[in-house]
Amino acid sequence: MESLQSSKILLNVINKNFGTLAFCKRWLDRAGATKYQMALKDLCDKGIVDDYPPLCDIKGCYTAQFEHTIMLRPTCKEIVSRGDDY
Repeated sequence: MESLQSSKILLNVINKNFGTLAFCKRWLDRAGATKYQMALKDLCDKGIVDDYPPLCDIKGCYTAQFEHTIMLRPTCKEIVSRGDDY
Protein backbone atom coordinates (compact mmCIF):
# COMPACT_ATOMS: atom_id res chain seq x y z
CA MET A 1 0.00 0.00 0.00
CA GLU A 2 2.88 2.34 0.80
CA SER A 3 4.37 1.87 -2.68
CA LEU A 4 1.03 2.82 -4.27
CA GLN A 5 0.97 6.00 -2.18
CA SER A 6 4.59 6.78 -3.11
CA SER A 7 3.77 6.30 -6.79
CA LYS A 8 0.77 8.64 -6.54
CA ILE A 9 2.84 11.31 -4.80
CA LEU A 10 5.60 11.04 -7.40
CA LEU A 11 3.10 11.18 -10.26
CA ASN A 12 1.69 14.40 -8.79
CA VAL A 13 5.22 15.88 -8.65
CA ILE A 14 5.82 14.86 -12.28
CA ASN A 15 2.49 16.26 -13.50
CA LYS A 16 2.96 19.54 -11.60
CA ASN A 17 6.53 20.16 -12.74
CA PHE A 18 6.81 18.56 -16.18
CA GLY A 19 3.35 17.77 -17.55
CA THR A 20 3.91 15.66 -20.65
CA LEU A 21 7.46 16.91 -21.28
CA ALA A 22 10.47 14.65 -20.94
CA PHE A 23 12.53 14.97 -17.74
CA CYS A 24 15.56 13.36 -16.14
CA LYS A 25 15.98 11.96 -12.64
CA ARG A 26 18.09 14.86 -11.38
CA TRP A 27 15.19 17.20 -12.17
CA LEU A 28 13.06 15.18 -9.76
CA ASP A 29 15.63 16.01 -7.07
CA ARG A 30 15.35 19.70 -7.94
CA ALA A 31 11.55 19.42 -7.79
CA GLY A 32 11.85 18.19 -4.20
CA ALA A 33 11.16 14.48 -4.75
CA THR A 34 13.03 12.13 -2.41
CA LYS A 35 13.38 8.34 -2.30
CA TYR A 36 11.55 8.04 -5.62
CA GLN A 37 13.48 5.21 -7.32
CA MET A 38 10.95 2.44 -6.57
CA ALA A 39 7.96 4.70 -7.26
CA LEU A 40 9.45 5.74 -10.61
CA LYS A 41 10.10 2.11 -11.52
CA ASP A 42 6.50 1.28 -10.58
CA LEU A 43 5.15 4.08 -12.79
CA CYS A 44 7.33 2.92 -15.69
CA ASP A 45 6.38 -0.75 -15.20
CA LYS A 46 2.68 0.20 -15.31
CA GLY A 47 3.17 2.25 -18.49
CA ILE A 48 2.15 5.50 -16.78
CA VAL A 49 5.57 7.07 -17.35
CA ASP A 50 7.68 6.26 -20.42
CA ASP A 51 11.33 5.41 -19.84
CA TYR A 52 13.81 6.79 -22.39
CA PRO A 53 17.57 6.25 -22.49
CA PRO A 54 19.81 9.26 -21.88
CA LEU A 55 20.96 11.33 -24.85
CA CYS A 56 24.46 10.20 -25.84
CA ASP A 57 26.90 11.97 -28.05
CA ILE A 58 30.22 11.44 -29.74
CA LYS A 59 33.18 12.75 -27.76
CA GLY A 60 33.79 16.37 -28.71
CA CYS A 61 30.34 16.85 -30.25
CA TYR A 62 27.30 18.68 -28.92
CA THR A 63 23.98 17.06 -28.01
CA ALA A 64 20.79 19.00 -27.42
CA GLN A 65 17.15 18.35 -26.71
CA PHE A 66 14.52 20.84 -27.76
CA GLU A 67 10.94 21.05 -26.55
CA HIS A 68 9.63 22.49 -29.83
CA THR A 69 9.91 22.03 -33.56
CA ILE A 70 10.90 25.32 -35.15
CA MET A 71 10.40 26.21 -38.81
CA LEU A 72 12.94 28.71 -40.08
CA ARG A 73 11.64 30.89 -42.92
CA PRO A 74 13.52 33.56 -44.87
CA THR A 75 11.96 36.40 -42.86
CA CYS A 76 10.84 34.79 -39.59
CA LYS A 77 10.85 31.71 -37.39
CA GLU A 78 7.73 29.85 -36.31
CA ILE A 79 7.21 27.39 -33.44
CA VAL A 80 5.02 24.68 -34.96
CA SER A 81 4.88 22.22 -32.05
CA ARG A 82 3.56 24.43 -29.27
CA GLY A 83 0.66 22.73 -27.50
CA ASP A 84 -1.59 23.08 -24.48
CA ASP A 85 1.01 21.58 -22.14
CA TYR A 86 3.66 24.24 -22.66
